[in-house]
Amino acid sequence: MTTEPSKAPPLYPKTHLLAASGIAALLSLALLVFPSSDVEAKKTTLSLELESPAEQLTQEQDAAETVQATNEPAPSPFAQIDDSPKDATEAAQAEAPVAQEKKGPDHREVIVAKGDTLSTLFEKVGLPSTSVHEILASDKQAKQFTQLQRGQKLEFELNPDGQLNNLHTKLSDLESITLTKNDKGYVFNRVTAKPTVRSAYVHGVINSSLSQSAARAGLSHSLTMDMASVFGYDIDFAQDIRQGDEFDVIYEQKVVNGKSVGNGPILSARFTNRGKTYTAVRYTNKQGNSSYYTADGNSMRKAFIRTPVDFARISSKFSAGRKHPILNKIRAHKGVDYAAPRGTPIKAAGDGKVLLAGRRGGYGNTVIIQHGSTYTTLYGHMQGFAKGVKTGGTVKQGQVIGYIGTTGLSTGPHLHYEFQVNGVHVDPLGQKLPMADPIAKSERARFLAQSQPLMARMDQEKATMLASSKR
Repeated sequence: MTTEPSKAPPLYPKTHLLAASGIAALLSLALLVFPSSDVEAKKTTLSLELESPAEQLTQEQDAAETVQATNEPAPSPFAQIDDSPKDATEAAQAEAPVAQEKKGPDHREVIVAKGDTLSTLFEKVGLPSTSVHEILASDKQAKQFTQLQRGQKLEFELNPDGQLNNLHTKLSDLESITLTKNDKGYVFNRVTAKPTVRSAYVHGVINSSLSQSAARAGLSHSLTMDMASVFGYDIDFAQDIRQGDEFDVIYEQKVVNGKSVGNGPILSARFTNRGKTYTAVRYTNKQGNSSYYTADGNSMRKAFIRTPVDFARISSKFSAGRKHPILNKIRAHKGVDYAAPRGTPIKAAGDGKVLLAGRRGGYGNTVIIQHGSTYTTLYGHMQGFAKGVKTGGTVKQGQVIGYIGTTGLSTGPHLHYEFQVNGVHVDPLGQKLPMADPIAKSERARFLAQSQPLMARMDQEKATMLASSKR
């Protein structure tokens, strides 16, 4: 009996095959045109809020510093990054795996969690908690390993017998401590990295508050406060700031392994307020004293600061006939009221002697300061006094003397601030403040040799940034 070969499965009609091919093509096209929900979510997270080119300067600082060193044009913040290798060597490096530090089989790492102690961390890596006492007794400084912070990493190196050979942890970006076993026990060692100090530049435009605009520009809170302090003699940051004001700052930046670990002082700054530009340069004289001066050498420091409370709101101005909010009758308001949250620090407007640090009728807790023989300032409604401020003592300009409160006749937390000249109340907002001494003639040439390059750099950096933003 002849066996017939098995029949091949029946072929689909050509019309069906054409239809299937068409559907497959449409599906492929749809996947290309309409991304998945995951892809759309990633695109959403990449959206950028570009209020002005100045707000992108945080990412451009390193590039701007490279421009100054190499005289090459800075890359546009909108340019695409070209990751393609430039030559055969780069191509080989691009394909080669990145070398990583290899951890031995006896290396252990633990992260400090809430409730952890050194004993519990030892147990997590397989060491008996009883060995903690031996280690802490080996060196007086070893007790620093017990001062644990949540999120801190401890690294253990064990020997083949499972005993501790080395214990290491970083206390900060600059400091680390280590215990290493030897024949006599454990040796403690502290390593403090010396940061590289470089100068960094920031430009910002105010479109809301100074603090918010400075943060968007990349300026830290402490440097923002320093900038306000530098210009605080000329600009009232409680009422003078306007949308469109702008600032430029060059400051010292401390770097370790390419990472910023802290900031130094402001080296130079420029602030444009209501169309008027103020400049400041930090200068250390031959005696080692540092202060800020205008670009042409006049002191930024006047005898008094303009505002005794940072970033407060003026709730009531100096007036000869104001209706008192509590007494409900017309009464001269011989000062300026600054409204701010309870506990906000209050600063002495100038150097002087404390005539009073105590209660004074409707003023509540009050500080009165005598500045030489001509000027007197008063600070009322304080919540309390700063440590060390007492009647008969002395204070320095900018020193915290107390805190915003509501003591005395007060409807809410604020500072009542008065300014007297030869015993007569004057408006502190309109009073022309006396100037401090300018740069000494013997140091003027040295000062200009420092200030002029700093002013020129701010101009160059700003021009480069604006040119980049227009590309």
